Amino acid sequence: MSSSFLAYYRCPEEFAKFSHAQELGQTPGYFHFGKQITCYGRSAAPSARRPNGDLLDVMPLIQPREDEIVLPFDIDEILESLRKERYVAAEETLSFARQLVRRTYYVSRPFLSVGIRKHFQRFHLRERRNIAFPAWPIDKTVDNVCAELMSLSVRRNDNRRIPFVWFWPNEYKACVIVTHDVEQEAGRAFCGGLMELDERYGIKSSFQVIPEERYSVSDAFLDGIRARGFELNVHDLNHDGHLFDNHRLFLERANKINEYARKWRTEGFRTGGMYRNAEWTDAFQFDYDMSFPNAAHLEPQRGGCCTVMPYFAGRLVELPLTTTQDYSLFHILGKYSLDLWKEELNSIVASSGLAAFIVHPDYVIERRARLAYENLLALLSERCESANLWQALPRDVARWWRERHLMSVERSGNTWKVVGPGSERARLAFAQIEDGRLTYYVENTSCPKTIA
Repeated sequence: MSSSFLAYYRCPEEFAKFSHAQELGQTPGYFHFGKQITCYGRSAAPSARRPNGDLLDVMPLIQPREDEIVLPFDIDEILESLRKERYVAAEETLSFARQLVRRTYYVSRPFLSVGIRKHFQRFHLRERRNIAFPAWPIDKTVDNVCAELMSLSVRRNDNRRIPFVWFWPNEYKACVIVTHDVEQEAGRAFCGGLMELDERYGIKSSFQVIPEERYSVSDAFLDGIRARGFELNVHDLNHDGHLFDNHRLFLERANKINEYARKWRTEGFRTGGMYRNAEWTDAFQFDYDMSFPNAAHLEPQRGGCCTVMPYFAGRLVELPLTTTQDYSLFHILGKYSLDLWKEELNSIVASSGLAAFIVHPDYVIERRARLAYENLLALLSERCESANLWQALPRDVARWWRERHLMSVERSGNTWKVVGPGSERARLAFAQIEDGRLTYYVENTSCPKTIA
């Protein structure tokens, strides 16, 4: 039951000896794991149907034993429930009336200006303001659960530090990716200009292109993206909002999407509108996916995977969207400053996570939005340099995460070393308790990083 914890840290198995109580409740619900962490799933104590109100803290139910730590829940089940958004209440399933509204919206969408669309979306999203879980704008429940378990393991190890494979290669503190979803003809026409902006600030980015119906996609257009050192990915099939309406339709479209992936030689995928179904993603024949928001308060489909780290969704590497989309920032929140993006970036870097941005070429054509994006590029360029952040293409992040997943930490005399393919880029890190808080140290660096 510790595979998710081991996948997160890649530490020796001797430091991941967790088990769970034999009797767990039949019905999943919400509970606290410590005072600050809200979890969802089955536990050995009563849980609540909703995340608001007083929740039972299961921390006192932990039972240390001679060779293991007995938890009042199953680690793998809890983390999977969060990443797969199983906490989303059954009543949130779209009713027939809401499905009809969504269908009507997507049929009309190509004929609606941004000014009209944003009023529909603001009305639709009013109810999201009172969502108690996940936290917005950033939710780190998965990361906080793993950190709390690591703290338990350190204390169980007589407060000796525990080695693990650092999250990023070459001592990078965190990671930044910039992605561009091309939605309409105007956006497709502005891709060249957007590449010039990115190049001006030394930013590598990926372009997600819709294969059918929205605009023409020539070989020259696709080759032009690759030739300039940018990444090309598939973006849905036709972005009509119906990819996950039913399983039969989904499989038909997934087959077509996979054909485009082979034809275009792409490694990554993102759905239209960030619609998603974690139980169906194995039908995609990609190396990685980018369709799961961290906290989806401003997305058409609510939920969120509750982590700022990549993770495996079946055989796919999932690179979650961890920041607010440009469209949501400009047209739903009505903001053109960097304040929210800075807040999100700072929070993600503090947890050594993945800061993933979506900026559509369609929505930065207008001068005010383009200036806001240029300010973001300047911020990212400066922060990557000053804070040693890895600014990478999504495919390189996914490749690294696969390599790291196959690495391990082994004893080497009186110390430890990272072994496995690609380990020459890996760094050995240590987790320890310092002044009552979990702290990470990366070997050969002098920069500690504390988990709150």
